[in-house]
Amino acid sequence: MPSISSTDSRRPGGPGTLYVVATPIGHLDDITLRALSVLKTVDLVAAEDTRTTGRLLRHFDIHTSLVSYHDHNEAERAAELVPRLQQGISIALVTDAGTPGISDPGYRIVAAAAAAGLRVVPVPGALAAAAALSASGLPTDAFVFSGFLPKKAGKRSRQIEALASETRTVILYESAKRIAALIAEMLPVFGDRRAVLAREMTKRYEEFIRGGLSEILENLNRRAEIKGECTLLTAGRADEGPSSWEEAREEIRRGLSSPSKGVAELAKEVAHAHGLPRQAVYTEAMKIKAELNESGNGND
Repeated sequence: MPSISSTDSRRPGGPGTLYVVATPIGHLDDITLRALSVLKTVDLVAAEDTRTTGRLLRHFDIHTSLVSYHDHNEAERAAELVPRLQQGISIALVTDAGTPGISDPGYRIVAAAAAAGLRVVPVPGALAAAAALSASGLPTDAFVFSGFLPKKAGKRSRQIEALASETRTVILYESAKRIAALIAEMLPVFGDRRAVLAREMTKRYEEFIRGGLSEILENLNRRAEIKGECTLLTAGRADEGPSSWEEAREEIRRGLSSPSKGVAELAKEVAHAHGLPRQAVYTEAMKIKAELNESGNGND
């Protein structure tokens, strides 16, 4: 593909263009020729961290001016950049690594430019989610990407419950410090599904850990330290056949006859044993409990 020229990046007498430029997630050779051309010819590069992007630009001998934007000033920066685009300058939007706006800042600036009727051009390239999926060995025909889950326990737990019912491959991001805790939280809800943990992709210590969620967790727990950016992929929920649910219901009925376990604990165990969504099993358990109480066979 031919590179853009300076006349491509700036429309004479008209508004400028916002380029959404993907940058390498690790290996610098993964940058595209088109991305380099854009970064050289635009008037300004808006970077999530000017220090990180500055190193990238110096590596490729690019001297375009930089301005910073990040989670805490993006709305304010969008209000500054849109008028400059309207005045005719061209801007390249980049994040520290990967594609802007994908679990990274950038969305608000793109949305503001689009709402103003300005030209927004993607310059595609590296994306950790796509790279991990392509090498995972999990189904790629349909997937759901949820990025980083909420840090607040309640919101995170609800999202994990919702994702457990997905029949598509599930892709998540998590920090190295929190990845083991995330898998431990997912395991009783998802069951011991087939999964892949991609770590340090495109870098020297790139690693793909494959197996059930429990195997991956055991692997991580044996390590003194976990480093690098992590992408976790899990297989989607298999269609539950009638026999799976019937066996689960029988186990629920047996469990409810014993006063030693609460409904929530019982549902958790049954869901894990049969690979069923915990929330769905809990709902079914409450229904069965009500039926047993009505017939006089319950514990209450």
